[in-house]
Amino acid sequence: MPVDVLIGLQWGDEGKGKIVDYLANNYDVICRFQGGPNAGHTIYTDSGKFVLHTIPSGIFRSNTINVIGNGVVIDPITLRKEILGLKEIGVDVSQNLMIAQKAHLILPSHRYLDAASEASKGTAKIGSTLRGIGPTYMDKTGRNGLRYGDIFRSNFKERYFSLKEKHIKLGDVHGAIDFEWNDEEWFDSIEFLKSFKVVNCEYFLNKSLDEGKKVLAEGAQGVMLDIDYGTYPYVTSSNTITAGVCTGLGVAPSQIGDVIGISKAYCTRVGSGPFPSELFDHHGEKLQELGNEFGATTGRPRRCGWLDLVQLKYSVMINGVTKIALTKSDVMDHFDNITIVDSYNIDGQVSHELPYDLCDENYTTNLKSFKGWKCKLEEVQKNGEPLPNAFETYITYLEKNLNTPIPIISVGPGRDELIVR
Repeated sequence: MPVDVLIGLQWGDEGKGKIVDYLANNYDVICRFQGGPNAGHTIYTDSGKFVLHTIPSGIFRSNTINVIGNGVVIDPITLRKEILGLKEIGVDVSQNLMIAQKAHLILPSHRYLDAASEASKGTAKIGSTLRGIGPTYMDKTGRNGLRYGDIFRSNFKERYFSLKEKHIKLGDVHGAIDFEWNDEEWFDSIEFLKSFKVVNCEYFLNKSLDEGKKVLAEGAQGVMLDIDYGTYPYVTSSNTITAGVCTGLGVAPSQIGDVIGISKAYCTRVGSGPFPSELFDHHGEKLQELGNEFGATTGRPRRCGWLDLVQLKYSVMINGVTKIALTKSDVMDHFDNITIVDSYNIDGQVSHELPYDLCDENYTTNLKSFKGWKCKLEEVQKNGEPLPNAFETYITYLEKNLNTPIPIISVGPGRDELIVR
């Protein structure tokens, strides 16, 4: 069996958690393949709302194994809190959560470095979540990092404090900052995590595939935050695209099956960086209010804009997307006209390609409007009625231009608030 992939096609916050939760019953294994606790995958269950930061979004399905893969960076304190939070609502993860040996650990000193570096940049901040993600990946590529499997070694504490000392010296270069160290809580969390299943991820997954089990790889953030193909330097520190599945889980490219891309019916972005379709008027405020656009992890208000078809085509292309789930479609119920970015003007020429550098190049956007459907899609779905013609016209245009079907439409946050076309 191949590995199916689910990724965000924009700047993150597309609603990946809900779609993974919806699909999870169709899979035996759900794996996070990159990123860290800067992710916030929100899921609504019978017990209410829960935000996952590190654990895969299939954790609410008791018959599904959930793997935190090699490409993920783990903050033991955050992961412990997440596990205990799940336990409080009756979800025991002791049997269906596995942690990859080769996943790297986020130290408190990584968060210190993150904060010191961001503070030193002044107005040039990249909008880091200050969770130590970037410095941890830097240690990984610099061959200095500590991995999850190292916690069982006799010299683990010695290696920890050696790395901490190095980080403090590096942080001094940026200038002194106030920082609350929590080494004791960190080591307590390490002891807590030792009771959970550790797995050699690449062998476990390839054996599962050989046995015919169905595997879904769950991405964090979004394509436009990819370290190589996103809006650099305002990006995350990992590969958020389909190719990251292979390096993040240890599976071959030939094992990739369906690629399910998640896109909002409009665009949002948290933090700094270019955002071509961003709205600074009442439409942007309306999207933010109706969509409740505040970060699940940071609480920061999200910048809002129209759907960017040029950007979406780019994401579909480099990821080999085979189908799209369109989320937050219900937010558009309230607009008289639905607008998208249909093309760019770059140096006086109409273009359907993203420029090399969205930060600096001179470009403007060309807009296309569709008649709004002005009815509640959720009620249409509940009543079993046909989707409005205006909505079908809009979706058909997207499908034709993206050359990709859109079979799943999310019309609310709940599990059942989905239209399958």
